[in-house]
Amino acid sequence: MCFRGAGGLQYRFDGFTLDYKRGELRDGEQGVEIEPRAFAVLCYFVENQGLLISKDELIEKIWDGRFISDAAVSTAIKSVRKAFGDDGTNQKYIRTVHGRGFRFVGDVQIAVANPSVPASVLIEESTPTEAQDRRGEQPSIAVLPFGYLSSDEKFASIADAIPGEIISTLSRLRWLKVISRGSSFRFRTAVQDYSVLRQALGASYILTGDVELLGGQLGLSVDLVDSRSGQVVWSDRRTGPIEDLHAVRDELVILVASAMELHVPQHEAALARLRNPDSLDAWSFYHTGLQHMFRFNKTDNALAEGYLKRATELDPNFARAFAARSFTSFQAAFLRYHDDRSMAIDAAQRFAEKSLELDPMDPFGNFNFGRSHWLRLDPAAGQTWIERSINLSPSFAQGYYAHGWADVMAGDGASALVNVEQAISLSPLDPFLYAMQSCKGMANMQVGKMAEAQNWAVLGAQQPGAHYLIKAIAAAISHMNGDAAAARRWYEYSLQMNPNATVRSFFVAFPFADEGVRSQFHRALLALGYPETD
Repeated sequence: MCFRGAGGLQYRFDGFTLDYKRGELRDGEQGVEIEPRAFAVLCYFVENQGLLISKDELIEKIWDGRFISDAAVSTAIKSVRKAFGDDGTNQKYIRTVHGRGFRFVGDVQIAVANPSVPASVLIEESTPTEAQDRRGEQPSIAVLPFGYLSSDEKFASIADAIPGEIISTLSRLRWLKVISRGSSFRFRTAVQDYSVLRQALGASYILTGDVELLGGQLGLSVDLVDSRSGQVVWSDRRTGPIEDLHAVRDELVILVASAMELHVPQHEAALARLRNPDSLDAWSFYHTGLQHMFRFNKTDNALAEGYLKRATELDPNFARAFAARSFTSFQAAFLRYHDDRSMAIDAAQRFAEKSLELDPMDPFGNFNFGRSHWLRLDPAAGQTWIERSINLSPSFAQGYYAHGWADVMAGDGASALVNVEQAISLSPLDPFLYAMQSCKGMANMQVGKMAEAQNWAVLGAQQPGAHYLIKAIAAAISHMNGDAAAARRWYEYSLQMNPNATVRSFFVAFPFADEGVRSQFHRALLALGYPETD
């Protein structure tokens, strides 16, 4: 049957209009007579424009799988063609693929019959209260079927399979509302006006893509578009031999999940900066807070805490914002922004617990609760929660990083390398990249690869956001590797950021369980000139 949730959607082609709301086909302004079963067949063909539809599929979708003769199917298709003034010889709109099925080949454009009224089934019509207004709108995304740019039908199914897998993966991101496949896959035709999709699906972001096959090479491209403005927020492309289809597909799915975590909050924060501060809602405060939080300095961390606190005041059930408040408290304690470190330690755990109380399935909440144990010098106690964050979202790069960090603290450099390399692979532009690379340096040191250890430790120290402890790691590992000049340089950089850095503060931040590793760092730090205590 036709998609009842389509509300005021219209499909237009060659002067014809298929109007869902009125349940009619028009030629210009003139209604076209078509019997109900044929109309349902037409709806299904148009919704799946360009795809091969078998007789069995038509029977399943239109006749609910009942026993229907081939003649009955042929009669319905003949009625559809007749409504267009088409026939089985010309096949202008519905082409027969002998022995396989049918394909609708009309050039379809999608519109909304009444642009001021969203589709009621997909977006509940209600008058928001002032409290609802200040909670704000959770970011939402619709992933559309990909275009298939090849005449080879052998791999046509991947144009649906890949976005289907992306939907499944993104649905694990608790902060992002993902429109169901059943709704978003109704839009198989290129849409010129993204506001149409926004009104029909209620999605603030649209992900589109193409599958291209050329000379044995596979190309997958994606675009993330803000449906409110039509602005392309992010795009990328992956290519490879067709025999590597599964690897290229997996790479793209992971890439999309990582891009959502990075680019959507950045874009939302940029939009919030253009608004009157008095009109900001909870989500706007949250996204703005994230941008300051990931700058890893005392001033921005304090600003982030202020924005995030406002978010939880406007929406006391905002689990993600409480998790982010745990993050800022952790940062304040870890980097000793305040004299009373114990207050920040307690807050990091308290806010993480509140986040899990509100949403135990949020990977970010589990991640922050696991990390809160680090501040109490017990990384092993938090490992279960770190692992849970990964199980909840296998594309959660920061979870793999945290697992690798705990491995390093436990003295398991080999396991740490596996987890940190996975983190970097999942999110090569992550705000935590400096920490991931530094952690990889320490892991290489533990397995005896000192040249690689120094290389990664220095790379981490050079990244934006790298704090004084990361530079101290680069100094210590450079010293262990016999590079006195580099060791001295990074030692001085660390003191420029924190003149009060000590050996004790280093080990409070990095509670190595392996005495051999701890001794190596202890000797290096003292040799460089760090005082033992304040």
